[in-house]
Order: sequence, then C-alpha cells, then structure tokens
Amino acid sequence: MNRRDTSLIILVAALWGFNFLVIDWGMGSVPPLLFAAIRFAVVAVPACFFIPRPPVPFRTVAAVGAFMSLGQFGFLYLSMHLGLPPGLSALILQGQVVFTIVIAAVALRERPSVSQVAGVGLGMIGLAVVACGVLGIFGGNTGFGAHVPVIALALCLLAGLSWGAGNVVSRASKAPGGLALTVWSATVVPVPLALLSLLVDGPAAMGRGLEHIGWHGVLSTVYTAGLCSLVGYAIFNRLLSRYPSGHVVPWILLAPVVAMICSWALLGEDPGAAELTGAALLVTGVLIAQGTVRVPSRAGSVPEAGQDGGKADGEHLPADPAQQAGHEEPAGAGEPGVLVGEARAVPRRLQ
Repeated sequence: MNRRDTSLIILVAALWGFNFLVIDWGMGSVPPLLFAAIRFAVVAVPACFFIPRPPVPFRTVAAVGAFMSLGQFGFLYLSMHLGLPPGLSALILQGQVVFTIVIAAVALRERPSVSQVAGVGLGMIGLAVVACGVLGIFGGNTGFGAHVPVIALALCLLAGLSWGAGNVVSRASKAPGGLALTVWSATVVPVPLALLSLLVDGPAAMGRGLEHIGWHGVLSTVYTAGLCSLVGYAIFNRLLSRYPSGHVVPWILLAPVVAMICSWALLGEDPGAAELTGAALLVTGVLIAQGTVRVPSRAGSVPEAGQDGGKADGEHLPADPAQQAGHEEPAGAGEPGVLVGEARAVPRRLQ
C-alpha cells in the first residue's frame, strides 16, 4: 500500500476499535437486533436516494450486506448484549483476519505470501496472549472476561466468520467506490434485523427500547452509522477493491489495541503484562504482514509473491491495461495496478 492508503486503514482501525465502547455505552435497554437495525437504517436512508448503486449485480451487493453487516453485527450486538465486554469483543472478532485469508485463498486463489502468513500468525498469537491475560489464565484477572457466557464467545466468533466472508465477497466484486457499496449493501440489513428482533424480543420489548433509547443511544447511532459505517466501511471496501485481502485485512488487527487503550482510559480497566505483550506482538505482526518488517529468507531463494527484484512489499508493479477495464479509480486515489500477493501471472513490465 502507498502511504496515504496505509494512513486511511489505520484511521479505520482506530474508528472501529473505539466503536466497541460506543456500542456498549449506547445500547442500554434497546434490544440488540433492533439497535443494529436502527444503525443500518441510518446508513442506508437517505443516502441511497442520492448515491448511485455500484455497477455490480445487486445479488453481489446483497451478499456483501448479508455477510459484512447483517451477519457480523447481528451476532456481535447479541454477544455484547449477553455480557461480552467491549475489549474482549474487539479481540475475538479479529478471528476475521484468519477467516478472510483462508476463504480468499480457497475462493479467489489469493495465495498469501510468507510475510503475510508470518505476520498474521504472529498477530493471532498476540491476540491469544491478550485474551489469556484478560481471562486470567496467566493469573491476575483484570476483570475483562469474568463470567462471560460461552454462547457470547461463540456468537462473536460467528460474527468474525461472517465478516471474513463479507470481505472476500467485497474483494471479488471489485466495485469501484467504497461509499456506494457501503450504502447500498446496508439497504438489505434493517428489515431482516427488525423482523428477527420482533421474533426474539417481541413487540413490547421493541416498543420499550424505542421509548427509552435516550440521547446516548442517538449519539451512539450517529457514531456507528456515520463514522464507522459510512466513513470506515467506505474506505475499507475501496481498499479491498484495490488490494489483495491479505494486504488490507491484517491492519484491522490494530482495532483491539485501540479498544483496550480506550477501555483503560475511559473505563478504568488496567491492562496487565500479558495485555501489553500481546499488543506488542500484534503490532509487530501487522508490520511484518505489510512488509515494513522483513521475514529473513535464505540467500538465493525465490522472492515471495509481491517482491520484485528487492522491492518492498506494498510497491505496485505496472498495471496490465486489461486489469483496469471497467474499474476507474478517482483522481488522485493512488497508484492503480496489479498489487502484491495476488495469485495471478505477473504482468509484463513497461518498456
């Protein structure tokens, strides 16, 4: 990735990390599925009346919405409603990194490079260390994971699986412009979530939730719908359309670091040695996955995918014109072209 896109994905990770605290703070007595439905209703309306539908089949748009929004946030909101704390929610949800790269390798034939495998592996070890710390496995439980129901943990893992599938569908669609895909994929979310809330919670609970949503619920919805969905997913989907999944998704491993820092600063949840060690491993893993920190290789070995004659991971090879057909980037969007990590033939160099 170029520096601008790297800065943008770090911004997205920061927005999404703080998002967990905002959801927990704003949900209150509102049924979780209804709260999620309100969020995506705000994302979709009135924006869908002003933003043209992305030039891809609507079934693709609906699939992105079903996996990346309906499934992910339906499961996530339920898990937090059942007692999963914000910091731990952020950690478990990052299973989506592994799910995304595995699904992309199978469905899109995107073979991860050695750096990506090593970086993601180290990042997941960091997540495991942090999780063990907050659950008190190393002793000195900080209280994050006390009395967390197993069903809440399972629902959060399902949220990560749904997010991973949505990442791959979004990547495969190559829809130009992330904002249009974000808005239009949100149109398929509110009605199913509201119907599920009606079945699970009943009309009386829905009515009480709407009556007592309060100003904190409104502010929470503005943050999650405006900054996290419209801004965050617009950037994220755009980057997925330009880069292989393995070069975008590992950066989201920074979100739980942000969530834990915010939990410490705002909720008084002090991270212990395990949490700090895990966070350090996590950041190092992201840097390795992106090629900023190199994995040592044997002399004379064939460069891994994405490296070209000693070029750093993240630099672009010249674009094959056929790759650009039907996919025009906005002016100043960065360096278009075939990107590192894709399992396809390396294009001819410009003479």
